[in-house]
Amino acid sequence: MCDTCHGLEHGHGHGTGHGEGRGDCHCKLSGKVERFIQPCLLLSLLQHSSHGYELLERLSGFRFYPGAPDTGAVYRHLRRLENGGYVESHWETGDAGPAKRIYSITPDGQDMLEAWIEEFRDRKSAMEDFIEKYERSSR
Repeated sequence: MCDTCHGLEHGHGHGTGHGEGRGDCHCKLSGKVERFIQPCLLLSLLQHSSHGYELLERLSGFRFYPGAPDTGAVYRHLRRLENGGYVESHWETGDAGPAKRIYSITPDGQDMLEAWIEEFRDRKSAMEDFIEKYERSSR
């Protein structure tokens, strides 16, 4: 299991990268839509820091979700990411309305996102190969 998975599974620790122990790595995509919440959150935060409600709206724009993702699941993932050191947050108070918790990606979070991108590229290549074999077989 890599340091990233260990930290997220148990809610502690900072990942140093996905290279270690990839054979047992839980970061491997399971195919469940919920697994895409983390990379979508990290990408959104890479683009700019945001509060939870804005992140929920932005997640709806990713094609992994037919509608809005579960609010509770998003906040649970944000907590796990923050506990693991991949995201940090602070409270922002404005003149109008209640205080908002603003989330930002950390350098470890950027490393984790890069590992997700590498995994997506590997999966994309495998899927393209599969489709190509199907198309050759169905002619």
